[in-house]
Amino acid sequence: MTKQTEDRPRRVLLTGAAGRIGCVLREGLRGHYEVLRSTDIAGLEPAASGEEVMQADLTDPDDMRRVMDGIDAVIHLGGIPDEDSYQQIRAVNMDGTANVLEAARLSGVRRMAFASSIHAVGFAPRERINMDVPVRPDTFYGVSKVFGEALGRMYVDRYGLEFVAVRICSFLPEPREARNLATWLSPRDAVQLFRRAIDAPGVTYLTVPGISNNTRRWMNPDGWDALGYAPEDNAEDYAAEIENVKGNPESNTERFQGGMFTEPEYLGLADKAG
Repeated sequence: MTKQTEDRPRRVLLTGAAGRIGCVLREGLRGHYEVLRSTDIAGLEPAASGEEVMQADLTDPDDMRRVMDGIDAVIHLGGIPDEDSYQQIRAVNMDGTANVLEAARLSGVRRMAFASSIHAVGFAPRERINMDVPVRPDTFYGVSKVFGEALGRMYVDRYGLEFVAVRICSFLPEPREARNLATWLSPRDAVQLFRRAIDAPGVTYLTVPGISNNTRRWMNPDGWDALGYAPEDNAEDYAAEIENVKGNPESNTERFQGGMFTEPEYLGLADKAG
């Protein structure tokens, strides 16, 4: 038995299991661990073999303590997946992440993989960047991802938790526009990346780009070697179909990595609520 196999977590908690990425990870991670505990505030389909299903609210600390019991590692996807009002983003994405981290600490969890986002650096120009560039969030949503990364860093240094922040870019079944030639994360690569993020030995704190092996990527593959992540897909396979699908080259949408989130009028879910 290898050291990596010995260190691999046996019981894994997946928050946000009813979301777009959560549904893919829930299916893709089944069978890799003794127990996959899937949780969301929304109702979930019945558990499959080797899986537990528990309904829980990120904003309730007691709920987080309940679902964390007996867990070795956490994949934290739960939260609002778009821009919203500051009050909503703070309550769910920021306070909710704080509740998850504190419950993990109190329950003796070894590692957490956090679904961060390109929007933590959304105002970075469209050129190659490393993961240690200054954060440049483009929205309150982006700010919540910066907050989650910083809070994770504090839990690493203060309490010894292990933490991997995955800056997810464009999670899609297939690329849809020219921007995705740089930002695409395929479903099967997402499963591999998050699995590596909780399985890889010798990690304390790490921030990695959440993309496939895209020829035109804007983010350097910092940390992929430490995780053993070897993406299988490349958006370049779709270039002929989508490379001309783009907007005004002078717009924020086409100048910055965060795309339409960088436009001053972009309100996301807050706009729909209004």
